[in-house]
Amino acid sequence: MEFKVIAKCPITRARVSRMVLAHGATMLPTFMPVATQAAIKGLSPEQVESLGVTLILNNTYHLNLRPGIEILKEANGAHSFEGWKHNMLTDSGGFQLVSLSKFTTITEEGALFLNPFSTGEPTMLTPEESISIQHAIGADIIMQLDDVVPSLQQGPRVGEAMERSIRWLDRCIQYHESSGKKDTQNLFAIVQGGLDPDLRNRCLDGMLERKDRVAGYAIGGLSGGEEKDIFWKIIKQCADKLPEDRPRYAMGIGFAEDLLVCVALGVDMADCVFPTRTARFGVALTHTGPVNLKLAKHAKDFSPIDKECPCPTCKSGASRAFLNHIVTHETTAAHALTVHNIVFQAQVMGRARDAIISGVFPDYLRSFFAGYFGNRGYPEWCVNALRSVGVDLLENVDVPVLPGSGAKWEYSDAA
Repeated sequence: MEFKVIAKCPITRARVSRMVLAHGATMLPTFMPVATQAAIKGLSPEQVESLGVTLILNNTYHLNLRPGIEILKEANGAHSFEGWKHNMLTDSGGFQLVSLSKFTTITEEGALFLNPFSTGEPTMLTPEESISIQHAIGADIIMQLDDVVPSLQQGPRVGEAMERSIRWLDRCIQYHESSGKKDTQNLFAIVQGGLDPDLRNRCLDGMLERKDRVAGYAIGGLSGGEEKDIFWKIIKQCADKLPEDRPRYAMGIGFAEDLLVCVALGVDMADCVFPTRTARFGVALTHTGPVNLKLAKHAKDFSPIDKECPCPTCKSGASRAFLNHIVTHETTAAHALTVHNIVFQAQVMGRARDAIISGVFPDYLRSFFAGYFGNRGYPEWCVNALRSVGVDLLENVDVPVLPGSGAKWEYSDAA
């Protein structure tokens, strides 16, 4: 990995970096679309590439089950298997300790899973096995196996998981370094500790002691229903302490306002299924807020989703009325909205990069939030988070502030 910071915002902690991996360069900050089963649902690799995406995420746990590591080895890795020419990151399987918790038993050795896709035969995922699977996948960035607990978990289990994550990192490092893959695949550590700042600091201290043996750091264990005012403080705590010369990755972040707050706090990378999943539910993301195309009011609207959007869906002339007619009924609609939503996420991050380079990132934040939330009101947590890095969204504007996340309308009441 070559990692170079090329511009910094003079007010916030935002920065622009160039990360060069085995399959090319990726500019940061960036959003990674999620290709869980080695494919972004509804799109071919060529289509994803045409949208300007240079870094995607594959899922280690699921690819290990199907098609299996032997198939991936015969295919010479997931890049060849799925026809993807650019950079790839794989998670470690740690998240499945939460999402598939009813099938999982955690021990010091690793995670014992019952296969949810078959008769339930047990499989053990150890730190060494996680890295071995990711080696076979051939991802440019691979993640340590961490002991993940639900973000709302409290009590001694949180500290236990944090300490085990540090021990498992050592095992991942040792296996990775002995494999001969260190020059082509880059291992990231994952900071755990739940919502407890003291546990987060202990994890940060432990993982920073291993800085010379990892290529980057991720902030894990969030976006699981915790209060947003706690979420951003944990992100800030971690980003402030993580080294300047390593990429910083916030795991599972996908809402536009979350992305921009995290960038302002110093995060470089994020991923989430949100833009592709919400497309399949009939919601298009726009710079004036999400648009629920299932609503009847769009049935006679012959304008595109967004007149200013450069995506193939908007440029083709596909109207809101047409999409309203087929949404959630025809795969064409899911495909069209997935393309649009991926481009939207890329624009949010691309414009952030441009603004940081031009020295106007705070202005971009004010402009984006004004357009995205309009007169509906700004989420209070966003106001608080951005004030912590010197940006007051309420300066010279008269906009209400919404307590809590302020984001429920994105799912059910989108315009």
